[in-house]
Amino acid sequence: MVQRRDLVGGGLVAGLASMMAPAAEADAAVDDEQSTTAINRLRETFERQFDQVYSSRWRGVSRVREQQRTWLMSTRKYPDFIEIGIDVWDNIWDWHVVYQQPLSVTRVADGRYAMSFMFTTLLLRSDQKPDFVGYAFDADSQGRPR
Repeated sequence: MVQRRDLVGGGLVAGLASMMAPAAEADAAVDDEQSTTAINRLRETFERQFDQVYSSRWRGVSRVREQQRTWLMSTRKYPDFIEIGIDVWDNIWDWHVVYQQPLSVTRVADGRYAMSFMFTTLLLRSDQKPDFVGYAFDADSQGRPR
């Protein structure tokens, strides 16, 4: 399977390389070196942009996914619930809007808000810090002390 990074970078590099073909053979070595440097800088810029997507803009999404992965590795299934703070809640909401994903928000029996995110129900904890991401848990462990 071709990675998106390879597809975008490879096509861009090939297109730029064909546009920048040197006119004379004498200047070819110098132009090739400059072109290679410019193309490498452009590729690195694109790679940095894709690497920072989940580390800066979608920090809440990445923190929730970390909890999901930890739970998934230990139990071989996604967790039923994760409690989150209001900043993480807003970040997940914005992620759904930006990527046009269906948004399923409801109120549970105890009055808290719940949002579905990748097989997990996120529970809003407005009494916690705004950037709070709790530990994952299942429905059967909800009554047990944590």
